[in-house]
Amino acid sequence: MRRLDQLLSSLGYCSRREAVALVKAKRVKQNDIVLTKADQKVDPHAITLDGEPLEAPDGLLAMLHKPVGYVCTHNDGEGPTIYELLPDQWLRRNPAVTSVGRLDKDTSGLLLVTDIGSLVHRFTSPKADVEKVYLAELDRELDPQLVEIFARGDLMLRGEDKPCLPARLEIVSSQTARLTITEGRYHQVRRMFASQGWHVEKLHRERFGPHDLGDLAEGEWRLIPVDTL
Repeated sequence: MRRLDQLLSSLGYCSRREAVALVKAKRVKQNDIVLTKADQKVDPHAITLDGEPLEAPDGLLAMLHKPVGYVCTHNDGEGPTIYELLPDQWLRRNPAVTSVGRLDKDTSGLLLVTDIGSLVHRFTSPKADVEKVYLAELDRELDPQLVEIFARGDLMLRGEDKPCLPARLEIVSSQTARLTITEGRYHQVRRMFASQGWHVEKLHRERFGPHDLGDLAEGEWRLIPVDTL
């Protein structure tokens, strides 16, 4: 049970003061009964606002198909941000919606966003062993020996003192490869290829853990039910 005004505010619908006005306007119901007090305790799952159930009352998780050119930051000084692609209401939620890890400005593909701190830790912890799958287009023909080099688990990146964990490389075409990694080091995929003399021309993340983009269009998002995790 939660206080109604605090609930509506935390989910980004309004301020606590504005919740009073919503109640007075008879726009909020619990189990089809009009509520009369903004400070009363309620069941979040039984509340409707203007006839619609509250969105993600237990916390929000969504996948976003990030386009190239967008940055994963709230600082708009670096260019368009992924948060411009999300509903304004999500940005007013408390805790705040944030990305699970990041994709750099020149990388497209699947990005998870959530306001559930434990999920961020679950997906990004070094011990999590979450698979991330990338499709990379390279600047020249790939060498089949890269499959073994990436799989050995002894590849060192410049400036680091620990080798990359074993990664699975599939050569899709002469200059296209699919790489599966379980780490999230800074620009890891680009740096792995660069360490062997290849430059990544295009990079796209197809899958993050059990989640894949499917037919989700670029720039679009889709909610993931948190009770299925």
